[in-house]
Amino acid sequence: MAKKKVSSTKTSKSKKNSSFSLKKLFSDHRFKLSLGIFLIIFALILLLSFFSYLFTWKIDNEFTWSNLFSGDGQAENWAAKLGAILSNQFISRWFGLASFSFPFIFLILGLRLLKIKLLPVGKSIRYALLATIWFSIFLAYLFGDAGGYLQFGPGGANGIFLVKWLNTIIGKIGTFFLLFISLFVFLVFTFDSFIPFLKTLPGKASSLKKANIPVSSTKSKKPKTQDNKEEKMNIIAEETPLSIEIADDELVDADSQSSVADKDKALSLNDDSFEIENETDESIVEKAKSDADDVKLSVKEKTEEEEIDESEKKDPLEEFGEYDPTLDLSSYVFPDLSLLDDHQQNNSEVSKEELISNKNKIVETLSNYKIKIEKIKATIGPTITLYEIVPAAGVRISKIKNLEDDIALSLAALGIRIIAPIPGKGTIGIEVPNRNPEIVSMRTILASHKFQDSKFDLPVAIGKTISNDTFVFDLAKAPHLLVAGATGQGKSVGLNAIIASLLYKKHPAQVKFVLIDPKKVELTLYNKIEKHFLAMLPDGEDAIITDTKVVVNTLHSLTIEMDQRYNLLKKAQARNIKEYNSKFIARKLNPENGHRFFPYIVVVIDEFADLIMTAGKEVEAPIARIAQLARAVGLHLIIATQRPSTNIITGLIKANFPARIAFRVTAMVDSRTILDSPGANQLIGRGDMLISMGADMLRIQCAFIDTPEIERITEHIEKQQSYPTPFYLPEYIEEGTSEALSVDLTKRDDMFDDAARLVVIHQQGSTSLIQRKFSIGYNRAGRIIDQLEAAGIVGPYEGSKARQVLYPDEYSLEQYLKTL
Repeated sequence: MAKKKVSSTKTSKSKKNSSFSLKKLFSDHRFKLSLGIFLIIFALILLLSFFSYLFTWKIDNEFTWSNLFSGDGQAENWAAKLGAILSNQFISRWFGLASFSFPFIFLILGLRLLKIKLLPVGKSIRYALLATIWFSIFLAYLFGDAGGYLQFGPGGANGIFLVKWLNTIIGKIGTFFLLFISLFVFLVFTFDSFIPFLKTLPGKASSLKKANIPVSSTKSKKPKTQDNKEEKMNIIAEETPLSIEIADDELVDADSQSSVADKDKALSLNDDSFEIENETDESIVEKAKSDADDVKLSVKEKTEEEEIDESEKKDPLEEFGEYDPTLDLSSYVFPDLSLLDDHQQNNSEVSKEELISNKNKIVETLSNYKIKIEKIKATIGPTITLYEIVPAAGVRISKIKNLEDDIALSLAALGIRIIAPIPGKGTIGIEVPNRNPEIVSMRTILASHKFQDSKFDLPVAIGKTISNDTFVFDLAKAPHLLVAGATGQGKSVGLNAIIASLLYKKHPAQVKFVLIDPKKVELTLYNKIEKHFLAMLPDGEDAIITDTKVVVNTLHSLTIEMDQRYNLLKKAQARNIKEYNSKFIARKLNPENGHRFFPYIVVVIDEFADLIMTAGKEVEAPIARIAQLARAVGLHLIIATQRPSTNIITGLIKANFPARIAFRVTAMVDSRTILDSPGANQLIGRGDMLISMGADMLRIQCAFIDTPEIERITEHIEKQQSYPTPFYLPEYIEEGTSEALSVDLTKRDDMFDDAARLVVIHQQGSTSLIQRKFSIGYNRAGRIIDQLEAAGIVGPYEGSKARQVLYPDEYSLEQYLKTL
């Protein structure tokens, strides 16, 4: 007996040492690195030999494994004899052209061993093997042996054999339908979006969840008696001892733990991260009989590779890819530059004689007042020329500044403007209008590299600077824009240039416009793009808002939209719209929880003075609130007015509009109202403007875009596929008004019962929820909500909050629905 014990312990130790050395080898990073490089090289050799075999198969088929190391014959395969033999084996004798999947499999395995995560290993290998078998049969069914091409045809010998076998059982037609059905089933179970209506099938979500439940969690956990435990332990003791395999490939003995109880807590059988190899459910491992070795519990933890594959299966980003907000209008074509005209004139260049004449007159005027200058330089712009002078030492700047009218008199020019000094330079600037000003066309501005290569969120190309550079700014960082100027000085053209810039750069899913036009004629051209780019109230009649009452309701609706977006940002733990949308695109936010993609909303208000005169505080209050808060959630205001007086542009509005554009005004006080400094009263008109972006102020010639050009742009967009409806803003109900819902419950909507169950399940009564779940329009969803309120299933409207659901569960709801 003693000899038997010694021999048994020796054999067990030798097995333990061999298994330990093997595990140590596979866990060695150097071995993994070498094996990974070998598999990648082998995959490339295999791919090279397969490509060569398509042309050299007749000679390659003469070589077998016995010819590999002999000197007989010369293979024409690019990978020599080894390539010829492997290609003959894989393509001719096995799977035909479908064998091209094997280099892919070896490449994925090699990259994973090198810790390069390209694709999930388990999923990729399964799909590749299934595709190999299916394509082998399909090619053999389609081409047969193809007249002996590749010896057995494109499907290989296995494909030919399986096709003949299937034809004898179910016939050629049956084989065709079997191939088609198998492909269809594979696509359905692989790509969930292959058939969109499958998402709405009842029980689909629950079946998928059941499919992902680990086997260990479904096992019965009935308590076992002590006798069963001892009997089972005796059986285990007589067999080969078991061991614990941890992810780091270390063997942990049961006696090496501080206590058995702690070990059981660490390796709980209920934990989903472990798989139980043996079928024992004991939580305590006891020693067997005195003549047996220590018994070790065999628990194998999931390897790192399996855990990665499992997490990738559950990650919607890996399964579906990034969310594409433009997918609904994926065929949308941006407007082309050919829709715009080139308004540039040939005789608009500034001649050398004009430059020299102006320079001499400036020097002469200054010398008359005993002001000496050391240097003068001219920068030619589209409408003005900037003369930079460096005065002599000891000359006071204020002395030159006071000669503004005298210089204008000597040059006989309109709108001389002196910048003393030019910010960032040690010079004094004198802006002199050109005799033949140049028209800056919108086409040249939008065709510039500065605009085309812009990475701004809301890029706006407005015109050219004095140095003939295209001026592009980001409206998202502005974040609101105040435009003012006298009648006929270019305000409306400037607004059209801003809107055209965004239309040329942004997709309809990325930006929406709220256009408010009290004059009723300036912005009506954009009616054609209502379902592409415009936002409006659900009950609005016209997308271009002209009625003052509707304007007030729309502005209040925008504040509701702002509050809703801030609530969603808070739930998503995002600080601004850019972070929120990036999380939504990466599928980190669940639409079931109310999350949605946020388009930027640009509110354009023309003739703001008229709104203030007719509505007053009703308009100013929501505008001030939007201007103060809405930047982070993507709401941006552009306000234009021709009366820049203090009762129109109040201090509350000016404080939240750091970006301001001033066209020519008649008085200096108006310039100070807009820009907090003079200068706008010295402009020459026809698009000449000053733009202030905080501390800096630039003089720009606004780009010209004519009415026919806007019509061509809107017609181009109108002809394309659009959304079913405009972008609807949240409904707004005025305070103090109570809508008595006169709803006839005998004429309920067909989806009334389903909608009632939906709101009870989610405990959230909102129009957007019904609209999203049932893919119906906003108006119909609103009527269903009204019917649910009249039936007492949901509570009344509560502003930005969802309606209260008055039934706690489906059972009570079903009992109530039976009484209707």
